Amino acid sequence: MFELKEILAGKYGEDSKLIYDLADQGGEICSLRYDLTVPFARWLAINPQVQSIKRYHIAKVYRRDQPAMTKGRMREFYQCDFDIAGQYDSMIPDAEIMRIACEIFDELGWKGKYTIKINHRKILDGIFQVCGVPTDKIRTISSAVDKLDKSPWTEVRREMTEDKGLDPTVADKIGTYVVRKGGKELLQSLQADEILMANESAKQGLADMELLFKYLDIFQVFDRMSFDMSLARGLDYYTGVIYEVVTEGSAPPAVLAAAANGSGEPKAAAKQAKQPKSGDADEDRSNDPSVGVGSIAAGGRYDGLVGMFSGKPVPCVGISFGVERIFSIVKSKLEAAAASSSDLANKLRTTDTDVFVMAIGGDGMLQQRMEVAKRLWGAGIKTEFMWKEKPRLEKQFAAVEKGGIPWSVILGETELAQGKCKIKRNGLAAGHEDKEGILIELQNLEAEVLERVHGNASQNDAMGDIVKAMQAADIKSAPQV
Repeated sequence: MFELKEILAGKYGEDSKLIYDLADQGGEICSLRYDLTVPFARWLAINPQVQSIKRYHIAKVYRRDQPAMTKGRMREFYQCDFDIAGQYDSMIPDAEIMRIACEIFDELGWKGKYTIKINHRKILDGIFQVCGVPTDKIRTISSAVDKLDKSPWTEVRREMTEDKGLDPTVADKIGTYVVRKGGKELLQSLQADEILMANESAKQGLADMELLFKYLDIFQVFDRMSFDMSLARGLDYYTGVIYEVVTEGSAPPAVLAAAANGSGEPKAAAKQAKQPKSGDADEDRSNDPSVGVGSIAAGGRYDGLVGMFSGKPVPCVGISFGVERIFSIVKSKLEAAAASSSDLANKLRTTDTDVFVMAIGGDGMLQQRMEVAKRLWGAGIKTEFMWKEKPRLEKQFAAVEKGGIPWSVILGETELAQGKCKIKRNGLAAGHEDKEGILIELQNLEAEVLERVHGNASQNDAMGDIVKAMQAADIKSAPQV
């Protein structure tokens, strides 16, 4: 959670203003960690015996940003990182990182609904050099270019020239490159640019990208990629390939509205939408049309970061998943699906309980409900019952509805006397043949319930899928950093 302030200093470019600095209390000056990458690099630096490692790490990070809660943009949130450190041949670990990212999002059922934007810091640096950007302005101009996914070129150009003092002629030259995106045809076009290829940085970056594209073809994930010249990634420690994963929920509503009406001006579209009334930095901007979910994962190569701490560089490449951002998109999809279904098994649930044990008539049958619950717990089935001796029937159904519990086991005096009970799928439409439940033998209770509950699982376990994919990729659990 804590890092020395000096460890984080000079690593995040313009985003350094988002770091939470803690008050000096007469000891070491600390900050809350901004990400998991810099602490990992520090760990490698103080453990020089570790020269190669694959690892994943899930933990909280902190950023002093304006929140948008329903869009997964928070000040305290979880990141899920995995990284590959060590000396390997060019672009092989980088391709593996992107293959794993594709595997994870495919596991979530998002195949065809996400794009990985890729670029290379050396290509960008080469472009800035051939266009005439002064060396001391390259990083700040790079940060401006990175805003092209949220703002039109006219606004980015204004920031470059008016706010950052760049010559307008130089800005116009940059504009001919950074608005371009594509795939192999864009790579070939850049390689045919004699002026650009005369720059050693750009030439090396384009060679890396050609090799990366080859490996992504072998892994059969190249169709998810977009070679996007506007992608810059504002963090200072990136040295090579950079990438961001975006999906349909990533862009701000104002940008989508501008694209839909053909104006191309997000600000104009935003003025027509509901704007926050207050300028309070603590205000939740969930309804602000200029704020989207943003990228759901991002990363790149950072070969020089470990060397900043130890003087001995260890090449590294990695990616960070924004867990809350992913969950916010999953939740919105589930809510949309639930709105069109009356079946409780398809509802967005507030509990992970699968079965509710209820009683009809009699003295409430508390002991029998407890016995059935014990048997289902023993079978690994998430089960609840009402903690009342004589619960009213409508209260039991209300508990099922409130929790979105998809199944009920119903105990009745007549059925129990016959050694039977009913299992009911909750929320079925009127007239459905199983609306009143299915009579089963009590001796077969566990098998009957397991078959139905596990055979009708309806909701994605997003975090479970992420961890499962990383385990399949042989990524090791994180060392303590």
